[in-house]
Amino acid sequence: MGRGINIKRILRVALRDFVAVVCTKGFIIGALSVPAMIAAMFILGPRFLRMLKDPGFQIEGEYAVMDPTGLVFPEMNRALDPEAVARRRLEAFRRRTGQASGPVRDMVDAAVERSMNEMLGPAPRVRLIALPADTDIEAEKAWLKEASGGLRHTALIVIHENAVEASGPESGFGTYDLYVAPDLDERDLGFIYRSIREAIVNARISAHSLEQARIKSLVRVPRQRSITVRPDGERQTVGSFNIFLPAAFGLLMFMGIMAGGQTLLTSTVEEKSSRVVEVLLSAVSPMELMAGKLIGGVAISLVMMGFYILTGMAVLTSLSLFDLFDPWLILYLLIFFLIGFFAIGALMLAVGAAVNEMSEAGPLMTPLVFVTMVPWLLWPLVSRSPNSTLAIFFSYLPPINSFGMLMRMASSQPPPWWQVWLSIGVGVASVVGAVWVAAKVFRIGLLMYGKPPNLKTLIRWVRAA
Repeated sequence: MGRGINIKRILRVALRDFVAVVCTKGFIIGALSVPAMIAAMFILGPRFLRMLKDPGFQIEGEYAVMDPTGLVFPEMNRALDPEAVARRRLEAFRRRTGQASGPVRDMVDAAVERSMNEMLGPAPRVRLIALPADTDIEAEKAWLKEASGGLRHTALIVIHENAVEASGPESGFGTYDLYVAPDLDERDLGFIYRSIREAIVNARISAHSLEQARIKSLVRVPRQRSITVRPDGERQTVGSFNIFLPAAFGLLMFMGIMAGGQTLLTSTVEEKSSRVVEVLLSAVSPMELMAGKLIGGVAISLVMMGFYILTGMAVLTSLSLFDLFDPWLILYLLIFFLIGFFAIGALMLAVGAAVNEMSEAGPLMTPLVFVTMVPWLLWPLVSRSPNSTLAIFFSYLPPINSFGMLMRMASSQPPPWWQVWLSIGVGVASVVGAVWVAAKVFRIGLLMYGKPPNLKTLIRWVRAA
């Protein structure tokens, strides 16, 4: 055991662990299935949702309207004209897509021009029936229950007398009463509400001799995209993108570290319980075995993360958001991942060497799992205020400083370069400390059998080694 460290033996151990995991069907299926599901969710998901919307659904029916004002019914007739409905739907649809990036907006405009019915469904087919002002409403409700050979009897609308003109200077405007047929689709009901509201508002505007177009132009203020001015240039601000990008990077770090660390833990426990480790120690030293396992574990995690990174790039490209992403973040992701993996992975190796079975690893693994979960508890605070005292402290607190700094870098307010490299320096120091502690436990625990050690015993091993 007194022989020096041999790089070739370390690499042989790393290659052995790497091939034993990566070349299995389970790893290949697991590594490809999750990215494939994520890509399908973002790329194929919107198309599937459009299919669920039932593009063949058509709003249709007869609306009976009692309008004592005599002003709302004509406005409803104009509002329900098929050309007017199509025009309003197209304007609303374009307003919703107006916030999209250029390629998405061009694609939507082309699709709308190509087929209005395909994107928004057939135009509503509605017929209005005017009722006298003295109509018996209770008797008229029976009309909703009557079977119709043509359009369904859908709604009974009763406009209040003061819906257009207030009864007095101190009193407010009235509204309306609405009675509908049973089992009415929510899309029908929403269309009725919007139509009545628009008709009453237009009637009030006309009654006060105001210009509808002028009022609409006065109250409409389109929401414009903000521009984030950064030291390296200007970029469009996308609120949800800036909030969830740090979470995506944190999740990627967490999955890579925990998956690779779990592999290290499991393989070490299995080799110890089956006495394979005794054969390995006849060919390599404990430190060479530990170093080889760490390198093999990080190689396994990097392969898995590569699939996720490529999937993320494909999703951003499909959503026309790639121009908002800084490719340099991938380099820093790899740097901080290596720091986090060697720190947490070394400690997981120590846990694997200290126990005899996987069931015994739970108490010792809990602190490590909790530590890696802390970034998720603080993610909203870091994303919302990346330069706060808490976020800065979090980005220098080992062994989770790699998570904190990476989240800050992926936010809308990335830190200055010196803070990034200071955090990297702190991370490297934490790796040295973690590997030093893990090496002492690993060397003693590999050949120790019997009752699993507690925390006090592990501390004694570190002092004694």
